[in-house]
Amino acid sequence: MPCREVVVGDGVENAVSEQVWSAEVYSRNARFVSDLGVGVVEWLDPKPGERILDLGCGDGALTQKIGETGAEVVGADASASFVEATRARGLDARQVDGQALNFSKEFDAIFSNAALHWMTDGEAVIKGVERALKPGGRFVAEFGGHGNVAAIRTALRALADKHGIDDTLADPWFFPTADEYRGMLEAGGFTVDRIEMFHRPTHLPRGLTSWIETFRAPFFDAAGSRADHLMSELEALLSPQLRDRAGQWTADYVRIRFAARLA
Repeated sequence: MPCREVVVGDGVENAVSEQVWSAEVYSRNARFVSDLGVGVVEWLDPKPGERILDLGCGDGALTQKIGETGAEVVGADASASFVEATRARGLDARQVDGQALNFSKEFDAIFSNAALHWMTDGEAVIKGVERALKPGGRFVAEFGGHGNVAAIRTALRALADKHGIDDTLADPWFFPTADEYRGMLEAGGFTVDRIEMFHRPTHLPRGLTSWIETFRAPFFDAAGSRADHLMSELEALLSPQLRDRAGQWTADYVRIRFAARLA
C-alpha cells in the first residue's frame, strides 16, 4: 500500500483518523472527479459578473472553468494543499470549514462538486450556505448519494471487523437519498428546482489501489504493517464485482445533483 503524501505545514494534524489531502496525489489519481463535474457546472449556468463560491473547490479545476465564464469566483476548501493549488491557478481561494461558513449575503450562487459528502453535518452546511447567499441566491451541487461506492464500503467494513480496525475509518461519508436531502434543503429555507439521483459507474484509470490511496488512506494507516496484506484482501473481495476481464476497475458511484434557490 503506497504511503499517502502529506503537505508539511498545512496546519492539519496528521492523525490516522483524518483524511489529509495532497493536491499532487489528487491530480494524479482523481482527475476524473472534476472532469465528470462539467455537467453540474451546466446546471449552475454562471453569468458574467456574478459572484460565486465554489465550496470544496479541490485543486481549482472547476473553479477555473466557472471563472472563465466571466463570473467572479472564490474557491473554498478545508485543505491548505488544495487552497494553494487553486491559488496557483491565479484564483481567489480561502481555507475554510464548509460546515462553519462565515460569509454573509455575499454570493449570487454557491456551487459544489464531489465535496458535500465529506461534510457530514449536512444541516450546518445548508445553514452556512443560506447565510452566505444573497436573497434569491442559488445553491447548485453534485455529491455522493445513498449507495455510493457501496461495494467498497462493505468490503472495508468487513476487513475492519476481521482485523479489529475502527469501522468509522471504512465509511466516513454522508450519502443521503435525494428525498432526504430535498427535505433538508427545504427545512433550510430553499426551494428545490431540480434534484435527481443517478448511478454513474466510474472507471478508475489508475486502479483500486490509487483510489484508496487518495480517498481512504486513514483506514490503511490504521492497519500499520498489515496494510499491504489488507489491500490484497480488499482487491480479492472486490475483483469479482468491480474488475473486468481486462483488469480495469470501475467504482459503483451513485450521485445526487440538485439546483435550489432561497425561497
